Amino acid sequence: MAVQLNHTIVAARDRHVSAAFLAEILGLPAPKSWGPFVMVEVDNDITLDFMDADEVTSQHYAFLVSETEFDEIFGRIRERDLPYWADPFHQRAGEINTNDGGRGVYWEDPNGHNLEIITRPYGSGQ
Repeated sequence: MAVQLNHTIVAARDRHVSAAFLAEILGLPAPKSWGPFVMVEVDNDITLDFMDADEVTSQHYAFLVSETEFDEIFGRIRERDLPYWADPFHQRAGEINTNDGGRGVYWEDPNGHNLEIITRPYGSGQ
């Protein structure tokens, strides 16, 4: 049997708000509730299961997207006037990166999680 990631739990101050934010920005279907979770499903059958938590420690979630999807998602980030950065340390504000011949950008969700979209996996080179 191949080992595949199936889901991960994402701590949130409000699971409904956080899941809706991610689904809307990424252009994914509306989240679904199951038990204490609100789940956002990405295209490779993995879910991010948002769960309410008293304490939220910032995590990093990166999504590999096509060039067209990058344009659409980045457009939604700019439409919402969200701060964005070219780097994970948030030192290059208002920029995107072109690492490995692709494009990438970072922004935060309502809980301070560091979200990222990239069009080429890091280390893939060109």
